[in-house]
Amino acid sequence: MKQIKKRLKSGESLIGCWLNLGSSITAEIVGLSGFDWVLIDLEHGAGEPKDLLHQLQALQHTPAAAIVRVESYHKERIHRVLDLGAEGVMCPRINSAMEAKTAVRGMHYPPKGIRGVAKMVRATGFGKDFNQYKSSTWENLLGVIQIETLEALEELDQIAATPGVDALFIGPADLTVALGIDGDLNHPLFLEAVDRIVRAAKNASKAVGILIFDPSDFGKYQDMGIQLIACGSDATFVASGARDLQSKLSQYKKPGK
Repeated sequence: MKQIKKRLKSGESLIGCWLNLGSSITAEIVGLSGFDWVLIDLEHGAGEPKDLLHQLQALQHTPAAAIVRVESYHKERIHRVLDLGAEGVMCPRINSAMEAKTAVRGMHYPPKGIRGVAKMVRATGFGKDFNQYKSSTWENLLGVIQIETLEALEELDQIAATPGVDALFIGPADLTVALGIDGDLNHPLFLEAVDRIVRAAKNASKAVGILIFDPSDFGKYQDMGIQLIACGSDATFVASGARDLQSKLSQYKKPGK
């Protein structure tokens, strides 16, 4: 474990990045670049659940902690990625405290949760470290709940207060669509929502995260009290690099050649 939960609780700001190509190679490249954490995206990413294991293996020897975004809050999806060795789980489109509680319970063994017990899995060193792993999941596993809907905004305080919810993560694309201001991150409605989310998390002694699109916005959101900040993805790195190189080469291309 790379202690991402403990680092958040200590007040540290952590820089993250999305992984949505489903590639163990790009996962390793991004992990070795120095990010504190990465988000392996099983909700919108190109990778399948079968690709997750190889990405987690590639990240193991890098500084980056691996959080996995699952496509639902059902326990079967959650404990599957945890058994493979994820250090945290992000659940999208959580609308209520009840759904947040269900997600958290899927992360933890009884009596705090309903996660099924399997000893011979990667997360436990294939049984070698099972007792230590089982006794430390509440302390080490990061539970991240995405705030993306109007329903979630209505239950912010209850969601934030849910035991086992460690961070509220702002989904700017979906949240601005829900607010009727598609993509306008400077709109007063979005800024007000961000402020409400930060205040609810602070009152419950929880962290806040966000995905940003412009690196220069990092300081702005950090000053708002947001610690878990992601920017970019392996897909955008490849796409922007390819487009930039093609554009530069095109400047030297002679007509008819």
